[in-house]
Amino acid sequence: MKILIIGGNGTIGKKVVSHFEKDNEVLIAGRTNGDVTLEISNSKSIGEMFEKTGKLDAIICIAGEAKWADFNELTEEDYYIGLKSKLMGQVNLVRIGKEFLNPKGSITLTTGILADEPVVQTSSAAMVNGAVHSFVKAVVLEMEHNLRVNVVSPDMVEDAYEKYKDVFPGHNPVPMSKVINAYVKSVMGKVNGKIIRVSA
Repeated sequence: MKILIIGGNGTIGKKVVSHFEKDNEVLIAGRTNGDVTLEISNSKSIGEMFEKTGKLDAIICIAGEAKWADFNELTEEDYYIGLKSKLMGQVNLVRIGKEFLNPKGSITLTTGILADEPVVQTSSAAMVNGAVHSFVKAVVLEMEHNLRVNVVSPDMVEDAYEKYKDVFPGHNPVPMSKVINAYVKSVMGKVNGKIIRVSA
């Protein structure tokens, strides 16, 4: 398979790339480096990236950002960071990317535990994660050519435990092997329109 992994240089992305590149042709997309580059919050940039990749069998997105801050400090502009990047960035990957997928291809988006169990300072991040979940469940009703769309939603991953353990008190870190298998289920399986939740 020819698989594009957006965010393939990140904490989760590196492990996902390492798994899939054993038996597939993997292209890494990043903001500043990779086989191709893109700015996920810019639909023109997304389109230009796909023109360079050509036809694909699977698209995996492990990218997108949102502002973390106290609710009383978040401005309207702060919310637009997440809306343009993590939400519309992934929506546009589906909207534009479907034209570059071979029949029976798949798109896997990424959210996280915040959609179901938000912590403090995440009113923006939790909001966009929940919106992505609703989008995926709806968009599969209209996908053509047997294309599939899923979203992987992990709890705090073990490779980020030291960085985020104080933000997620009491959360058990998810083994990276379980996170990788969630992407394998989405790409190699037949599930469609699913929120693939991953917990320890």
